[in-house]
Amino acid sequence: MNRAGGIALDNDLLGAATRWRREFHSHPELLFDVIRTAARVADLLRSFGCDEVVTGIGRSGVVAIVRGGRAPESRTIGIRADMDALPIPEATGLPYASTVPGMMHACGHDGHMAILLGAVKHLAETRAFSGTLIAIFQPAEEGGGGAKVMIEDGLFERFSIEDVYALHNMPGMEVGTFALSDSVMLAASDRFNLKIVGSGGHAARPHEAIDPIPVANHIVSALQTIVSRGVDPLDPAVLSVTSIHAGDAYNVIPSEVMLKGSVRTLSDVNRAKVESRVGAMVTSIAEAFGASVELDYCRGYPPTVNHASQARVLGDAAMRVGGTAAVQRDIPPIMAAEDFSYMLQARPGAFIFLGNGATEPLHHPRYDFNDSALSYGIALWVELMSGQDN
Repeated sequence: MNRAGGIALDNDLLGAATRWRREFHSHPELLFDVIRTAARVADLLRSFGCDEVVTGIGRSGVVAIVRGGRAPESRTIGIRADMDALPIPEATGLPYASTVPGMMHACGHDGHMAILLGAVKHLAETRAFSGTLIAIFQPAEEGGGGAKVMIEDGLFERFSIEDVYALHNMPGMEVGTFALSDSVMLAASDRFNLKIVGSGGHAARPHEAIDPIPVANHIVSALQTIVSRGVDPLDPAVLSVTSIHAGDAYNVIPSEVMLKGSVRTLSDVNRAKVESRVGAMVTSIAEAFGASVELDYCRGYPPTVNHASQARVLGDAAMRVGGTAAVQRDIPPIMAAEDFSYMLQARPGAFIFLGNGATEPLHHPRYDFNDSALSYGIALWVELMSGQDN
């Protein structure tokens, strides 16, 4: 038996979870096209003896129901694991490396699935908890908003979910440790596409053209002042211009410049302010040069905000697994984004980081989920469910 905190996990279960994780790693799929992955997850859940397994929620999501065997009846708890991979060529050289060119599990969703599957298997066999577990296997976290699609498909109403939880592995944190806060965990993620339209001409006669390149230079510089001079430094925001493209010849002034950028904010106030200022700034600068602009500003995932009561419950479960010193309860926000934010807008819940050790960072071609973390993740979900009636 392997013990993580007060939870005794069978070594056979941990061995199986490792095999599932590596199988998922070898067969990555993107966004909603997690056909093989979802089918395998559903087959495993059925083999565990779940009370119900439902497929096709949110296009390709899978949901399993496990009812506890203890009285009195307690809450219906949703726990989410994401299933999709990333369009990144793998460079690990591992025996179980991706078999699909150009795709890999570079964010650890393979590990998240294996953790939740391990917890479901243990809980379905023991039934040593009260209430009901709703295990949610979600597609399209990596940019597709799969959480929102599952919610729109009736996830919470259909399964009567009252609280919802999720974890994410974190490279650089020691295996066996956890981190969370009782408020904002992750940022909103928005993006913009900007076309600056001038009039092209010969590079030797710039006075006969409206050159969009200096317009772009002024816009890029001015956009940085939105954060440095327009946003409260105690309420962080990040604006990055990440792509500039114009022209292909040495002797031609192009007629257009294309810009792309990313905006990260932690509050709704800053999110609205930055969006408004980008629109006003790019328009006025372009007009001053006699050019025009076409701006497409797209809102992405909202901030991921934990609910204080549920964060306390989740932190307590983590403490029972790893001990008091293993849990950071007041970490500052991270400017990355997560579509679990949609679930936390719809239901109270909490999101927690699980230590992945000294691995490569997330979204790196040599990243790999640390199998040593599986037991702590499984124990966390078992402890969360077992502790609902404590």
